[in-house]
This record gives sequence, C-alpha cells and structure tokens, in this order.
Amino acid sequence: MSEPAPSASFLDTLRRIGRLAAPYFRSEEKWKARALLATIVALNLLAVYMLVLNNQWFGRFYDALQNKDQTVFWREIGVFCWIAAGFIVIAILKFYLTQLLQIRWRAWMTRNYLGRWMADHTFYRLELARYATSGGDAPTPDNPDQRIQEDMQMFTDYTMTLSMGLLNAVVTLASFVGILWVQSGTASFTLGGHAFTVPGSMVWVALLYCAAGTTITHLIGRPLIGLNFRQQRYEADFRHHLVRVREYSEAIALDRGEKVEHAQLDTRFGAVLKNYLQLIKAQKNLVAFTASFGQASVIFAFIVQAPRFFSGAIQLGQLMQVNSAFGRVQDSLSWFVDNYDRVAVWRATADRLTTFDAAMRAHADASPALSRSIGAAGGLQAADLDVSLPDGTLLMQHAALTLAPGDTVLLQGPSGSGKSTLFRTFAGIWPFARGSVALPQDAMFIPQRPYVPDGRLRDALAYPRPATDYDDAQLKTALGDALLPALASRLDDIDTWSQKLSGGEQQRLAIARVLLRKPRWLFADEATSALDEAAEASLYRRLSAEVQAAGGAMVSIAHRASVGAFHDKRWTLVPSTDGAAARYTVVST
Repeated sequence: MSEPAPSASFLDTLRRIGRLAAPYFRSEEKWKARALLATIVALNLLAVYMLVLNNQWFGRFYDALQNKDQTVFWREIGVFCWIAAGFIVIAILKFYLTQLLQIRWRAWMTRNYLGRWMADHTFYRLELARYATSGGDAPTPDNPDQRIQEDMQMFTDYTMTLSMGLLNAVVTLASFVGILWVQSGTASFTLGGHAFTVPGSMVWVALLYCAAGTTITHLIGRPLIGLNFRQQRYEADFRHHLVRVREYSEAIALDRGEKVEHAQLDTRFGAVLKNYLQLIKAQKNLVAFTASFGQASVIFAFIVQAPRFFSGAIQLGQLMQVNSAFGRVQDSLSWFVDNYDRVAVWRATADRLTTFDAAMRAHADASPALSRSIGAAGGLQAADLDVSLPDGTLLMQHAALTLAPGDTVLLQGPSGSGKSTLFRTFAGIWPFARGSVALPQDAMFIPQRPYVPDGRLRDALAYPRPATDYDDAQLKTALGDALLPALASRLDDIDTWSQKLSGGEQQRLAIARVLLRKPRWLFADEATSALDEAAEASLYRRLSAEVQAAGGAMVSIAHRASVGAFHDKRWTLVPSTDGAAARYTVVST
C-alpha cells in the first residue's frame, strides 16, 4: 500500500479528514464530544456577535470624538468596558473548552489506534509488509510511533483550530457584509462614455481584493503541502535511527561502528536539513506575500473611502465603521491566505494518518491464508503447509508435521533455511504462510533474543503477565533454577535491563519465565545460543524434565550438536532437488 500523493485534491483531503474525525463523534463518548463541540460553536458565534457590537460602537465613539461630545464619549467608554469584559469571558471559556475537547479527542484516537495497532500482531505484520516489495521499498506507513504520538496531537489541534477559524470567518462574513454594504454607499464612475453605479461598492472591492490574494497565495504556497509531508517523514526517520543507536549501543560500541552510525545519522539529518531549507524558502515567499497583503489591507479601505470623507459625504465615525467592517470582511475572505501554511501542515498530517488507518484496515479485512486453531488435544498438527518470505520466495511447500505429547524434537537446517520462520508460522504471527496449523493450548515460544522491558526486575521476569501473579518466593526460585541467583535480591531494582544484562543473562531470564509459567508445550528458537555448554546442558535438562512431567512436548532450534542429546526426534530442512518450487523440504526422523 503506497503513501497518498501529497498533491491530491483539497476536496479529497477534506473527505479523508472527515473519515478520520467522524468516528470519535460517533463513539461511546459521542454525547460529551457533541456537547463540547456545540458549546464551542456557540461561543464562537457569540464572539462574532461581540464583534458586531464593537463595530457599532466604533461609529458612535468616533462621532462623539468628532463632535467633542463628552457625555456620549464617557458613556461609550462604559459600553466598551462591558464589550471588552464579554470578549474576555468568551475567550477564556472558548480556550478551555477547546483544549478539553482536543485532549479528549486525542486520548480517544490514541487508544483506538493503539488498540488496533497492537491487535492480532498488526504492529509486527505492518513492519514485515514494509519490505514485502522488490528493491527493499517501504510502501506501507513508516514510523507508526510518530503517527500515533505526534500526528494525532497535530491532527486534533489543527482540526479544531482551523475548523473553528473557518466557522468564525464564515459567520463574520455573513454578519459584516450587510453592514459594509450599507455603510460603503454607492460608487459612481464613467467608463467608455457610459455612467455606472455600484451599490455596496466596498463589498465588491473586498471580494476582488481577497480573490486576488487567495489565488496568488495558493500559487506561491502550493509546494508547502509536499514539503511538510516529507519533513514529517524525514524527522521521524532521523529520530527512529537515534533510538536504534541507543538500543544497540553495546553492539555498536563492540563493533567500533560509531563512524558508520554517525554517517547514517548524518545522512538522515542531511535529508531533514535539505527538505527544511526548501520548506523555509517556500514559507519565506509565502510570508513575504501575506505580510504585504495584510499591511496593505490596513489602509486600503481608507484610501478607497477618502474621497467620500473629504467631500463631507460621510463623518469620521462612519469612515471608521466602514474601515472596521471592511477589515472584518477582508479578514474573513482572507482566511485561506492567512492560514495557508497551517492548512499545508494539517493536510500532510491527515494524509499520514489516513495511510496508517487504511493500512490497519486492510490488515484487519484481509482473510488469513493460514488456518490456525488452538486447543488440539493431540498436540501440534501442521498440514499442507507452505511458508514463504515477504518477497514471495517459497521456502517450503506442502509440509506436514506432527508433535505428540512426550516428543522432544530438534529442528535443524542451514542458516537462512527458514527454521525461525517455521516457528513464527506455528505461533501464528507469520502472514506469508498457507495451510493449516492446530496448536495445543498452553504453548510458549522463546525467541533467540528475548524482549526485556525496562523498569522493575520482577516485572521483566514475569513479562508478559503481571508480577502480582507470582510471589517473591516463586520469582526467586525461578531465577535460581535459571542460573541467575545473583539477581534474586534485586527484584525491586529499576533499571534498563536490556542494557545491563548480557545476552546470556537475558536468555536465562527468558528461561526463568518458562519455569514460572510451566507451559506444557515449549518452542525454543536458539534459546541457549549465548550460554556455555555446561549451563546449556543444565537448563535443557531442566526444561525437558518440566515438559515431560507436564505431559507436553518440546521443539528446539539449535546449531550445537550437544543440544541433540536432549531430543529424541529430528525435523531437518534439506535443500530441495528435482526443480522443486520450494527451496527446502522438511524431513522428519
């Protein structure tokens, strides 16, 4: 699935934004959300009404100044205080309720997207799908962390700000266009020997002025859409690589890979800078025009109405009222001009979220090619199993494997033959497989490189179950049985365990989890590759005894011949011959 083209039509973008925004207002929080939104809209309408009162006040106040009428002057000062107080109260309420709606909306979207991303191994499968096309391209959404954390915050913020701003612009235009029509009078001029009269002249002047400004702004600012889209991606790529350097700091340091990683970071940051320089150049051109457009509008109405004022046709108060009304109409019509750069960011953000949403929907709607069931009484049953790589390369075809209670099986084969991929297929997380797999209940898989979360050691040991499922005695016993007795006194220590524990200690911690959970069926993928042979033998004897006592079975991937002593059967991946479509064939002995 490809990223949407940043040059897609604006109406298409609005439809995408609508599809992103609508679910929240139809969710279980819909009544609170709609009530907050309705209140915010009402406050915006009230704020426009206050602007109308302010415009009327301008006429009375400046007429009082021109007539040197102190009584009216001081009375209008009091009226202004009431209007100003109303503005302040409305502004405070509008700000608070808008922020409240934004954070509620963001919280709901974040929970919704996180739930879908984490469900059914979507987070894992989307990463696999990024490299499923030839050439190593990444057609599916990159950096889902950024899309969930940053893009959702920006989307809710910009959607509320820009939509309420547009509402204000429309209502302000509707409120002031009539005032401007009446106050600006009728303009008369002669063209080609013919006399013309134009009622509401300043309305037409405002329309022409803003139409020209909007057209020029769009032509100047259009590159911002694609530049903002790419800027968010480059920033996320740079941040992602920084995180990887932190996660693999020890391996990089041991390999003396600092220069390589520095070069990689420089390359990614170079893309950030290059695009950002293009972005600020485009923004500079846009700011130059919008600033000129805005400054010209300050005196534009005075210039147009000056002949009427100096001829005595209108008083100072009416001139100021016309200028105020023109300013409001011009501001409303210039909403697009004033917000073009923000609209570009909003559009790019919406496109990124739309792509992410579509990718997760496509994954959820896809029919699995692998039929998988849990709870088979007889053990593992795999039939007519085809396993492929993400690029479509067929690793094995029509494989049929059976695992019965009491079996201990060693899975062997050349590196890259698909041993780990077969385990992922058994676990149900590999999407590029066909056939059927029946897996017994209470099965546990140990990867070669286990995940060790940061935080308390007891939480890392009990993962993914809560530490409260076990008492201290159980945790300490598991650590001792897994040859980690030194950690038994550190259960409540908080640390970055993935950095502090060696590879062998992390593998022993994963085995300690097995000893805690006591699964009947165990699948171990190079689970002791970082251990010495004595420790490996001790732990395999313990694991084998555990599953045998529970009436289950064990399957291991290992390259050391010594591990074979703890298994009584073999599944061997051997290269296919006779022009077979698959690279390997599974031989059971």
